[in-house]
Amino acid sequence: MSTFKLSGYNSTLRTAKRLAAQAVPLVERAVPGRMPNLQITLTTPRGMAELAVEAEAELAGEVDKRAKARELRDANRIARDHSGRAVPLVDGGVLVAINVEQHRTEAEFAVTLVHELVHAMQFSRKGVRERVVREVRDAFGVEKQSRRQAREHERALEDEEREAYGHEYLANQLIDAAAA
Repeated sequence: MSTFKLSGYNSTLRTAKRLAAQAVPLVERAVPGRMPNLQITLTTPRGMAELAVEAEAELAGEVDKRAKARELRDANRIARDHSGRAVPLVDGGVLVAINVEQHRTEAEFAVTLVHELVHAMQFSRKGVRERVVREVRDAFGVEKQSRRQAREHERALEDEEREAYGHEYLANQLIDAAAA
């Protein structure tokens, strides 16, 4: 667990470490798949966009600077509205970037953490990582994917989001344990 372009959030980092230690086994038991190595990072919206685009560029391979700049602009535009983001890493792990500005309470943070950990578990399932890499390579202009593959990816993303939202109830167990 670390921070990126963020200072003065030591108590938030301690809380995040405690919640993550409790959330990982909880999500592992509830969600099919295997928990990959996690790199959880607390950051700002802009930092979240930078981390995600950097990880995706590494995943895509040889990336043009203009394509990377375009993706960063797009990521910055939507980052203000997102609480967190999970991105597969080249080494098989997963980067979980969490926007601290979106979380006013421990309960809100727990919900985001559980949601993103569910996504991390999904990356370990058969074919998911390959599909995500194909989508990233297409987004960076490295290798085009077919329209059929793009539609399949969109449908799968909707299903994965639905599953992640469906498991957010697990965050209540983290908060209940913290209150006890």
